[in-house]
Amino acid sequence: MATGLLALLDDVAAIAKAAAASVDDVIGQAAKAGTKAAGVVIDDAAVTPGYVVGFAAERELPIVAKIAVGSLRNKLLVLLPAALLLSAVAPWAIDALLMLGGAFLCYEGAEKVYEALFPHQAHKHEGKVAATTDPRALEEKRVRGAIKTDFILSAEVMAITLSTVEDQTLVMQGVILAVVGAVITIAVYGAVAIIVKADDAGMALAARDRSELVQGIGRAIVKSMPFVLQGLKVIGTAAMIWVGGGLIVHGLEEYGWHWPADTIHDVAISVADAVPGMTGFAEWLVEAVLFGVVGLIVGAIIIPLVEFVIAPLARHVTAIVADRAPA
Repeated sequence: MATGLLALLDDVAAIAKAAAASVDDVIGQAAKAGTKAAGVVIDDAAVTPGYVVGFAAERELPIVAKIAVGSLRNKLLVLLPAALLLSAVAPWAIDALLMLGGAFLCYEGAEKVYEALFPHQAHKHEGKVAATTDPRALEEKRVRGAIKTDFILSAEVMAITLSTVEDQTLVMQGVILAVVGAVITIAVYGAVAIIVKADDAGMALAARDRSELVQGIGRAIVKSMPFVLQGLKVIGTAAMIWVGGGLIVHGLEEYGWHWPADTIHDVAISVADAVPGMTGFAEWLVEAVLFGVVGLIVGAIIIPLVEFVIAPLARHVTAIVADRAPA
């Protein structure tokens, strides 16, 4: 009896050690993948606050929460199983889907640049694509737009994560993808919630019953937030164009069109060699700028395509479906 009990305890201890090792492996792999995806995470955090600007203060956190739930749903219910399935069955399709996502980001970013440079024409374009003045409808439209953008960024996060765990079992890949997706979502939208409510925190600090120092800090926060939000809007727009252009270039490379990626890399190396002491940063910056140029060109091509072809076609299809729907 005692011998059997000791053997059972040994088995339990062995299982516990294996489980602990698996947890350590998951955490280590997730941290590695999260580090590689840091650039996309920053893009996501910079883009999202722009979708909340203009709404009443009491609607800010609910909107962020809706987007966060949509993001988590994107990652865990759609992208995670899709990534595992594509990796096992049709790995060739991953690059094509990422390129389509990149084209969407290029369009979103180029549309914002278009709006900044030609506001009147941009409003006409938005009116032809979709227009609404109802606050509730506008909120839903913003949330849908944010979740769509998040879907593309999340897809890249999952693809990057998958590329770092190719040697793992299917179960381990799924666990790591889930951990990375959940942690990144919490981190990004936690940061976004803090950003969008910073002005309210500043107002609270600036209340009269506070000390002069605390009041000064509160007023400084309130005054700086419009500039912070505007800066994030610019960073987010640049990030969408940069990431989208990068997805297009790398996707073309995977399908045998190496010259865009090779040309960008050669230019970046040449510039970096001329900047001693900052070679790595200079190479990264030049590549990012050139990816952005590609993204801006692609987005500029898609804008009229959406306005004159895709949007009218979508409205036509919607009208046909509505006419055939039972009363």
